Amino acid sequence: MEKERFPLLEFDGFKTEKVRPEYFESTPKNLPERCVIAFSKSSVSAVAERYRAAKISELSSCTVNLPIYEIVRDGIKIALVPGFLGSAGAAGQIEELAAGGAKKIVACGSAGTLTPKPLGAIVVPTSAVRDEGASFHYAPPSYEIEADREVAEKIAQSLQRQGLPHVMGKTWTTDAIYRETQDKVDLRRAQGCLTVEMECSAMIAVARFRGVEFGQILYCGDDLSGDGYDTRNFTQALEVRRNLIDYALECVKTL
Repeated sequence: MEKERFPLLEFDGFKTEKVRPEYFESTPKNLPERCVIAFSKSSVSAVAERYRAAKISELSSCTVNLPIYEIVRDGIKIALVPGFLGSAGAAGQIEELAAGGAKKIVACGSAGTLTPKPLGAIVVPTSAVRDEGASFHYAPPSYEIEADREVAEKIAQSLQRQGLPHVMGKTWTTDAIYRETQDKVDLRRAQGCLTVEMECSAMIAVARFRGVEFGQILYCGDDLSGDGYDTRNFTQALEVRRNLIDYALECVKTL
C-alpha cells in the first residue's frame, strides 16, 4: 500500500483484517437474520417490554453494554438493539451483528432537519455525504455514498402501506455534532441534504462491504433550518421514537 496525502484515502479493499469480531467471546451468536437498530436505548427497552421480548444477547464494550432482544412479528424473528452513537461505534456494531448472523438490518433514529419539516417527519436516506471517518475504511474515497436503492424502495413501500407520509433523499453524516456551522449547513442544504446525523454513511459502507442488506429510517428531531437552532425538545418525543421502532420492525420484515 502506498502513502496518500491523507490517511483516510489509503483504502485497502482486501478482507485481510488482523482483528475480527469472531475472535471475541463477547460477539453475539445465532442472531435472527433480521435486525432493527434504534438510536434510543430507553425506547428500545420500552418497546421490548411491551412485546414481552426476551433478551437473547448483548453487545459489550468497555464503556457500555447494549441488550439485544428478540421480537416475533407475524412469525418472523427480529433482533432489536440500541445503537452506538457516532460512525465508529455504529460501524463496529454492524460488524458484530453481521458476525452474529444478522443479514438484513434497518436502523432508525432522530436527525437534525436542514429544511423546514415538522417534528417527527420521516426521511428515508437514499445517499449520504461522508463527513466522517469510518466509511473510508470500507469503501473507496468519495464525497458521497449511495444507499442500497432496492432496500430504500422496500422501506418506502412498507411505510406507504402503513399509511405513513415520508420523503426520500440525501443525508449529511458527520462525526462532529458540535461543529455543524451555519456555512456547513448552507453548503449541505445546497447539495440537497435534508437531514444531518452521525451514522448513516458509515453503516451503509460497512453493510455493503459485509454483504448485509441495510436501510435506514430517520425522523426529523431538532431543527437547523433557520438562522438559529431549535431543539424542539426532541429528546422528550417519546411516542415518536417508540412508534418509529414499530415502523422499522414492520419494514425489516419486507427484506
